Amino acid sequence: MKDFVKYLLATLCGFFIAGLCLFVGGILSLACVMSAEPSAPSIQPHSALRLTLNGELLEDTPDDPLGELLGSSYPTLSQKSILSAIRAAKENADIEGIYIEAQDLFGAAPAMLREIREALADFKESGKYIIAYGDHYTQGCYYVCSVADRIILNPQGQVNWCGMASQPMFYKDLLEKVGVRMQVFKVGSYKSAVEPFTATEMSEANREQVTSYLNDIWRTMLADVAESRHLDTARLNAYADSMLTFSPAEELVAKGMVDTLCHIDGVSRLLRDKTGKTEGMLPLVTVKELAAATPQSKGKDGKIAIYNAYGDIVEKRAEWDGDVIDAEKVCRDLKALRENEAVKAVVLRVNSGGGSAYASEQIWHEVKLLREAKPVVVSMGGMAASGGYYISCAADYIVAEPTTLTGSIGIFGLIPDASELLREKLGLHFDVVKTNAHADFGTPSRPFNPSEARMMQGYIQRGYELFIGRVAEGRKMETDEVKQLAEGRVWTGRQAVENGLADAQGGLQTAIREAARRAKLENYGTEYGPAPAPWYENLFGNIQKDYLNSSLRETLGSYYAPLMNLERIRHMDFLQARMPYEPNFIN
Repeated sequence: MKDFVKYLLATLCGFFIAGLCLFVGGILSLACVMSAEPSAPSIQPHSALRLTLNGELLEDTPDDPLGELLGSSYPTLSQKSILSAIRAAKENADIEGIYIEAQDLFGAAPAMLREIREALADFKESGKYIIAYGDHYTQGCYYVCSVADRIILNPQGQVNWCGMASQPMFYKDLLEKVGVRMQVFKVGSYKSAVEPFTATEMSEANREQVTSYLNDIWRTMLADVAESRHLDTARLNAYADSMLTFSPAEELVAKGMVDTLCHIDGVSRLLRDKTGKTEGMLPLVTVKELAAATPQSKGKDGKIAIYNAYGDIVEKRAEWDGDVIDAEKVCRDLKALRENEAVKAVVLRVNSGGGSAYASEQIWHEVKLLREAKPVVVSMGGMAASGGYYISCAADYIVAEPTTLTGSIGIFGLIPDASELLREKLGLHFDVVKTNAHADFGTPSRPFNPSEARMMQGYIQRGYELFIGRVAEGRKMETDEVKQLAEGRVWTGRQAVENGLADAQGGLQTAIREAARRAKLENYGTEYGPAPAPWYENLFGNIQKDYLNSSLRETLGSYYAPLMNLERIRHMDFLQARMPYEPNFIN
């Protein structure tokens, strides 16, 4: 019997080890296959670019062939890849049009949507067609698709058109219930990042700024849709007030919001007519296929580097951080670009609501050094506010979309006092022996005393004055001028151009052309950075992290970002240059 058990366990162990070896070997083989350079696909004549708007729109996403193979539970879209594909489709003679599949597009800042829409409008200048189809259109998706020659809706479909809202979440009462009080230090009457922790509703100053930028963004969206759909803005506003979402599809045609009602098979027939394909598979090309088939221009005069900086600004990336601007790495990369003689100009693409003021200062310094060596132009994405504006203001020139959120020049500190939680809720008691008055400064077991609070406020004030000085230097403005625009106030890109915080309205291509002009380049190539790490690095850790993040995002929806801010507080520096809060647009 003992021998039987022994042989059985040995056999099971053998099967387990063999299975593990096969699994690891399979993963390594898959890595080798997927890492190999694919042969460039050929584009058939009379093809159309298939643009599927489904998932969360991000500034950029790394290649994830394993996720594509296994099926990702939380789809993401790369704005960079979409914009590149639209430009390539315009220049490719075999691409005759774009077919947009409108599904569930969410999480996109208004400026990101507008940049895609503007790229589609530019595509139409070539005389090529754009057709959009959706079973239902989210408002952001409809805004992008409204530029199409023909908008098609399922006969039982919907168009969400209801205006915009911003709904911040307040944690004050929740924190009080668990015995935590936030100690707040800030400069700027509009610097309302601390409000969710100290109040249960928006301050009047914050309500004023949110009302201002929200209405400005909505006016831009109304004007864009009105122009494309040949409707006036007053009528579109009335449609939003009437909650057009629940209108019958036939009424949406009558009101000019869509052109045609049909099922997906009807779209196939329409595309066949457009492409001249009477049988077989429709020649539709994906974003990834078009990228693989499009050669990169080298440029004989040199190259322009486009450096992406998106996410929270941190001193150094933590193990579980997602998309962050890692100051340590960014400074290294910018130094390398400064010393690279082949790079004649740099476009810094910023999409960030800020973060660590110290980290922002380090990046600002490196951008300033880079500017002394070659032209630096900033392209602002969805937002470039607070720390995002801090790292931008040292550039030669700033380009922003009219709906970009920017400015928010202000500083705050947020330090939790958990003494009540520890003492009253958990029954923990503390005593201390110290050699100096403030040796136990910052411990969660007690709040700041009045002397420490004054010192902390002075520290915040010095950070604010430094921020003001950096903006004044970079924008060639008087300090008093900057102070009039600061106080933590958030502006739209259009407002920023008017008040001098930005130079021009436009997207990434506008910034690239300006960089080329300043570097006196006519025949140039472009190079994007930083290069993403290979997908197979830290494969198992990433699978676990992505699974957890995907599950949380799917469960929490629009509440994911604000609730994650609670977790980030544990890792925040004392000094923060950060947006008022997660904008949390409802659109």
